Amino acid sequence: MKNKAQKQPCKIVIGASGIADNSWTSTEADYLNLLKDEDWQKFFKENTIDAMLAEHVWEHLTAEQGLLAAQNCFRYLRKGAYLRCAVPDGFHNDPEYINYVKPGGHGDGADDHKVLYNYQTFSAMFEKAGFSVELLEYFDKNGQFHFTDWLPEAGKIRRSRRFDSRNQQGKLGYTSLIVDARKK
Repeated sequence: MKNKAQKQPCKIVIGASGIADNSWTSTEADYLNLLKDEDWQKFFKENTIDAMLAEHVWEHLTAEQGLLAAQNCFRYLRKGAYLRCAVPDGFHNDPEYINYVKPGGHGDGADDHKVLYNYQTFSAMFEKAGFSVELLEYFDKNGQFHFTDWLPEAGKIRRSRRFDSRNQQGKLGYTSLIVDARKK
């Protein structure tokens, strides 16, 4: 991974679970633990990464760990670079979805979920770490879905309005809260 990490542009997928596009370098917690600075230092210099992508990773961290992970990402991103991050949406308007993804829920991996973020809490965490945040997909507190067109080449989120096969015939079966957190 160290050789790939030194390529330009440097784009990494955090917690890739074996899924990555060709122009991105996949990482797993076994060798790049978001919380361990020594893992980051093995592969990267500060202010060198052009883009990061994390799909359904942050909900497996406590709120405190999520902030530390965001701070570490911030430190290793170049100025102007971004982290595209997706998590289950705590303001989703379908109670079955919430029961599926909430900590201790009955969905895949939910037994390990620690936090169910909404756009307010997720944005606030990244802002506290120093990022400016652009909301790409989310439900607001009234259950209204919001969507900003985003380029999949800049980080494809598979569990999204456009790319999740559970979204059929205009019904949003599965979406994510998606943000671009940009280093100012």
